[in-house]
Amino acid sequence: MELAYIPSPSRGVIHLGPIPLRGYAFCIIIGVFVAVWLGNRRWIARGGRAGTVADIAVWAVPFGLIGGRLYHVITDYELYFSEGRDWVDAFKIWEGGLGIWGAIALGAVGAWIGCRRRGIPLPAYADAVAPGIALAQALGRWGNWFNQELYGRRTDVPWALEITSSTDGRVPGLYHPTFLYESLWCIGVALLVIWADRRFKMGHGRAFALYVAAYCAGRFWVEYMRVDDAHHILGLRLNNWTALLVFLLAVIYIVVSAKKRPGREAVVEPGAADDDSGAASVDKKAESDAATTEDEKTSEADGEARPESEAEPESDAADDEAKSESEAAKAPRDEAESARKG
Repeated sequence: MELAYIPSPSRGVIHLGPIPLRGYAFCIIIGVFVAVWLGNRRWIARGGRAGTVADIAVWAVPFGLIGGRLYHVITDYELYFSEGRDWVDAFKIWEGGLGIWGAIALGAVGAWIGCRRRGIPLPAYADAVAPGIALAQALGRWGNWFNQELYGRRTDVPWALEITSSTDGRVPGLYHPTFLYESLWCIGVALLVIWADRRFKMGHGRAFALYVAAYCAGRFWVEYMRVDDAHHILGLRLNNWTALLVFLLAVIYIVVSAKKRPGREAVVEPGAADDDSGAASVDKKAESDAATTEDEKTSEADGEARPESEAEPESDAADDEAKSESEAAKAPRDEAESARKG
């Protein structure tokens, strides 16, 4: 009897009335929001405008979903076009099946379109969103858990994944949770890129290339553990070869780019610096207006206080008048006193 393991959900969809809420789609959606949120913060820190990342994501995300699905369908075409299969299932993206290689490739095309429309260099945008993409992948991998798919070899480790479904050739039992391994690896990749970007001021697409290289390194050993059907070339799964090739290309890009274009872009979004200067001018004007208003209030207060001080001479005049009256009254008394004595 196993004392510890990761249970699989009894079902991957919950119906909210007539609306199905699928765990796979939910994980992808949450991942997209996290990627946009973090990308926006990093883009602003690099000197860009708030909201630009989301605007470009409107192009990148749909392209990425299409690219990811195309890669999966092409590399696993027998699941949809072989005898006894229904080709319509190729469009059922909610049932799982997104290839990260196609998603990044075609997503980059969508991002390039969005960047071009705004006059933004694609490499700078890619650097800003790279850690967010890694976190999106970490969250998206939990969709495989909901679908009970893409697990590794049989194992009896305490963190083994329990597979209960027997559909599509699955054999119930305990397996390595490769979805969890890849999710944790992607979190580490995101932290690595954030640290390296701050430490070395990476620019011109090198932060994105670091994300690609680091992800491929982890994907290679995770892919090697999986037991689902896949095409093999020279004893290695197709995705292992893809990871190896893309890893080499990413490393070469980092080396060549660092020599040709060292440092980081001075301007990532045209006009953003002018907006900041304008905002600073408005703030300074507001401070100046506030100071002027305060001076006016002080002057008015002094003006109101001044009549009270001017009232002092009137009081002195009244005292002099009272003194004269007292002396006038005293004069007859003095004369009378003199007459009596005489």
